[in-house]
Amino acid sequence: MSEETDWEEVRELAEQLERGQPLELTASVCDLLRRAARQVALSDDDAAQGIRSPSDAATLVATISRRIRVGSRRLSRAIVDASRRQEAGDIQGARKLFEDVLAVEVVPLYREIAQTQLNALED
Repeated sequence: MSEETDWEEVRELAEQLERGQPLELTASVCDLLRRAARQVALSDDDAAQGIRSPSDAATLVATISRRIRVGSRRLSRAIVDASRRQEAGDIQGARKLFEDVLAVEVVPLYREIAQTQLNALED
């Protein structure tokens, strides 16, 4: 995944919503949500539906945020656990952790990282 992420800006929107502040659907916010939706493997249709109204946008922000958070935790755990297994000589167990991540992860950046980690274990 070569493009930069917009995840920090999405996090700021999520925090704004958590504070009870309304989400204003400006052109820049809509563009941000479209880009971020693609970055977490949501379809253009999902993004379009998510910017129809402020409440739909709040749901979209929550979905994007959840994919980022859950994927990050999943990948981080796999990296730490794989490192421990690799140090213990269990390369197959370390490989399995990344294979498991790839079986469920949808966020392209996290998939790319998991695949890179898996490839490194094959060397």
